[in-house]
Amino acid sequence: MATFVLVPGAWLGAWAWEDTARALRERGHTALPLTLTGLAEHADQGEPETDLNTHIADITGFIERNDLRDVTLVAHSYAAAPVTGAAGRLSDRLKRLVYVDSAPFAAGMRMLDLMPPQAADQLRQQVDASGDGWRLPMPPLEVLGLSSSLDGLDESQRNLLRSRATPQPFGTYTQRLDGPSEPGPGVDRVLVACHDFTGLLAAGVPMLAYLNQPPWRRFDLPTGHWALLSAPAELADILDKAVS
Repeated sequence: MATFVLVPGAWLGAWAWEDTARALRERGHTALPLTLTGLAEHADQGEPETDLNTHIADITGFIERNDLRDVTLVAHSYAAAPVTGAAGRLSDRLKRLVYVDSAPFAAGMRMLDLMPPQAADQLRQQVDASGDGWRLPMPPLEVLGLSSSLDGLDESQRNLLRSRATPQPFGTYTQRLDGPSEPGPGVDRVLVACHDFTGLLAAGVPMLAYLNQPPWRRFDLPTGHWALLSAPAELADILDKAVS
């Protein structure tokens, strides 16, 4: 049986993994959801200095304090950034990396690099206007719904996402990934691609082409970006298959 450390994306906490974690435990696995600094029940620990390195330290510290070995480390969305950083520091403790609707970050990359300059400027304005200069509120669901990211979420799940999301420390978006970012050569690598991501892969985006080649193994999950909420049992099935 596998040991999963489950890291949620922006604005989320360990709560978002609850149903997937429960399904994994029912299959005999150890499933450990993690809340990062400044989010959910750890919101009061956030401060203007909270950044990407803070979240990398959260992940590495959690795994090392609990002396976890042969870990399957799972990143959803934004968590790809700190998980990539943590993977470069934890290779001897990792058995597998899983990126859910996300991909590893290259050294020197930051979250703001994933969007056009105008969109990044809009986020900065939101942080200044509504986040005390250091917190990024979650966009309204009406904005998120302009893509297929909300596919699969019923009204109760949308309300849960809306009510439990907490502002993201913006330093996690502005700081570039530094330090080691490559896991050891023996670490298994898995991609779980949802609707938007499968579209990018099908379009042949050059910077993502490597994800369709060994050592990567790809599983497609026909739901929106928030698979933790829209398809938790199906996501657990894929994670179970990935470690079998």
